[in-house]
Amino acid sequence: MAKRPTVLLFVLALVAAACGDDDSGGDTTTTAAEAGETTTTAAEGATTTAAPATTTTSDGGGGEAVSLRWRTRPDNDQEAAVYQSVSDSLQGQIADVTLIYEAGGTETEGYQQALLTQLSAGEAPDVFWIPGADIAQFAQAGVLLNLAPYAAEDADFSVDDFYPGPMEQLTTDPATGQSNPAEYLWGLPRDVSACALYLNLDLIAEAGAADPRELAAAGTWDWAAFTEVAEQVAGLAPEIFGYGQNSWWGPNGWWVNSAGGGFFNDARDACGLDTPESIAGLTAFRDFYATGAASTYGEDAEPIFKAGNTGMFQNGRWGTPGIREVDFNWDVVKLPDGPGGPSNWLFWGAYVVNASTENPEAAWDLVRALTSADVQAEVAELGANIPSRVSQDALDAFLTFTPPENNQAFLDGLSENPETEAPLWNGDWASYRDEMNTRIAAVVSGDLSIEEFEANICTDLNQYFNN
Repeated sequence: MAKRPTVLLFVLALVAAACGDDDSGGDTTTTAAEAGETTTTAAEGATTTAAPATTTTSDGGGGEAVSLRWRTRPDNDQEAAVYQSVSDSLQGQIADVTLIYEAGGTETEGYQQALLTQLSAGEAPDVFWIPGADIAQFAQAGVLLNLAPYAAEDADFSVDDFYPGPMEQLTTDPATGQSNPAEYLWGLPRDVSACALYLNLDLIAEAGAADPRELAAAGTWDWAAFTEVAEQVAGLAPEIFGYGQNSWWGPNGWWVNSAGGGFFNDARDACGLDTPESIAGLTAFRDFYATGAASTYGEDAEPIFKAGNTGMFQNGRWGTPGIREVDFNWDVVKLPDGPGGPSNWLFWGAYVVNASTENPEAAWDLVRALTSADVQAEVAELGANIPSRVSQDALDAFLTFTPPENNQAFLDGLSENPETEAPLWNGDWASYRDEMNTRIAAVVSGDLSIEEFEANICTDLNQYFNN
């Protein structure tokens, strides 16, 4: 059985496929463009040229000031503007440091490739955001600064301030794959998210279907009730659908997890998709789509929902800003309970520090500031994210950012048995994910039988673990 290449070799392979350099500086908070950086969105090639992680610039008085560069991957110009505003507001809070904010490309793979290229060349920002599933890849490649020593000296810091799922991953020993908070801290979570069903209330009412929010409040919102609502809405017209989701691992995994199954075994060192529970979830997934109540699997379901042609659309909190633009009545509801009980995903990303930064203390201070309650509230007001802090003040602030009116549905998703988005510390998640998605898509479309899936899936996927 073939084993995956090491993470370092993977990084080098990505580096060989990309390139970049850059220049930045200034003695006031500066955008990347103002600093002389050239940034291209992922759609244009996802190349971001960059300067060395930390530079010194004139402070206007004959001395030198440190420039600290930081980067996120905003989804749109509005979000980029919010992060620039955050950078402006934090300017002066970190002594003798000039903050330079850089907006990376909007497409995940291109954004990561640019970072890996620049990290290899010594040209990456001091602080940057990465998705939670990528923590292992970056940490094992040796490009992240271990922040545990700085956290130990920070009397105001506690891992308990954040959701435990992300913190378990951020405190993992790369060699063992086990959490060790005393020795490791790879970053702090910027935000979290969960999935919910976005509801077209007009279509649901027109179909005479029960309001899913009322069913959820009554404790009767399960797969059977969900299927009934979807079929009633789909009965309105051939171009109307009861449900839609996009064909990626998050919503796919919800079907599996809700039946009591999962992608992996409990130790996360082997495939778990051939268990009776996982097969039951996948079978229900296939059978539901066979009813014709859902929009075509593999087609982008979000535009269909936003056009007013879908009753229920599964997506994360990040879908909220775009759906606020629709011209029909809408709200959200928690995902329906499956045979295995309530289930959801806890999605997250983290601010991490470049291992080559020349100013680790200042970088730690910036990460702490970016994950403060005030900054998280400012970012969460966009509607795309949920604060990663578990304080009641942070949660109460999130609930005020309407629409949707039923923001509690997302918090319910985070409290009812969510599966944390997590990397494989002993395997190749990207390869595992891609092959798994291909097989699941084939089952849902009817091109692969459940029996063949069950017989082969784990034999084929276990090659991506380092066992």
